[in-house]
Amino acid sequence: MQVFADLHIHSCFSIATSRSMTPGPLIAAARKKGLRVLGSGDALHPGWRTCWEECSEREGILVVPTAEVEDVSRVHHLILMETFEDFSCLARDLAPYSKDIGHSGRPHVRLGGEEIAAMVHSHGGLIGPAHAFTPWTSLYAAFDSTRECYGDEPVDFLELGLSADSSYGSAIPDLADLPFLSNSDCHSPDTAKLGREFNRIEVSRLTAGGLLEAVRSGRITLNAGFFPEEGKYNRTACVRCFRSYEPDEAGRLNWRCPVDGGRIKMGVRDRARQLSTGKPTKRPPYLHMIPLAELVQKVLGTASPRTKGCRNLYNRFIEAVGDEISVLLYTPITELEDIHPGVAGALDCLRAGRVVLEAGGGGRYGSFSLR
Repeated sequence: MQVFADLHIHSCFSIATSRSMTPGPLIAAARKKGLRVLGSGDALHPGWRTCWEECSEREGILVVPTAEVEDVSRVHHLILMETFEDFSCLARDLAPYSKDIGHSGRPHVRLGGEEIAAMVHSHGGLIGPAHAFTPWTSLYAAFDSTRECYGDEPVDFLELGLSADSSYGSAIPDLADLPFLSNSDCHSPDTAKLGREFNRIEVSRLTAGGLLEAVRSGRITLNAGFFPEEGKYNRTACVRCFRSYEPDEAGRLNWRCPVDGGRIKMGVRDRARQLSTGKPTKRPPYLHMIPLAELVQKVLGTASPRTKGCRNLYNRFIEAVGDEISVLLYTPITELEDIHPGVAGALDCLRAGRVVLEAGGGGRYGSFSLR
């Protein structure tokens, strides 16, 4: 069975998240998006575990317990478990090393990656670096290899992050045998955020255990998500004025922008190039997508995809087709033209790769136009 899954989200218990990040809106958004599997996010938080355990109406969506944790080196790790009780046990193990595990959705733990991974594996869970190339809180911001971070503990997968696709990691020898995941890391249940990146996974049974088994075995058959240039850390750039630099130039400037004195952060593209010393390995297809809400916004020329006009038109497509992934991937353009010719034309451009990108960097998202 092939299912679409977004395995990294957050909750209303994490900082800078929507108050609507509660089970009801998340389930509704997952159905509208076309996801069959949703990571719970923040499952180390006792209140959030209770929210999901009390949520009986999941409308056919499999909720897999997941969490993100920050280690002593500020590396973020994504954790998958079979049950919320497993996360309760893991939280007890981590509690002596964390001041905020009882009240933060994404807790900080005073342990290294190897120690955290050992605890996760002792409870039958999976662990891998979250948004692995991001220049602030990631594996490759702190280390040059998975072994430097995780030691002798096995790594079960690597999450690419919004500023990377599979090609960024395919020639890094360290990652040759690791499955890649593409997830939204969303802080809002809005369908422009939830499922903006997702995976298609072959599962033998639609359970949390079946999902973990599939990830462990590398049965990811498709990754889908942003064009890497749309991510806010794709290019090496100043974090104040967002001016782009080549790494050699940034090094000569001591990583300080001569325009405003801001810090220059190495972009995901350039960091991946530094690490890519091997031959590219074969990977499942990576499908570059733009959320339907953003395509509608582009066609209507509005300032936000959340305007009433954008929402109404978006919902017309969902009501006619069933879910967003079907609109983006499968429904014939001729059928979509009956709903709105302009948006159908935009979808035709997307499917044909007629997309012009202006790369993001330094913390500012990139942008796109269609031709």
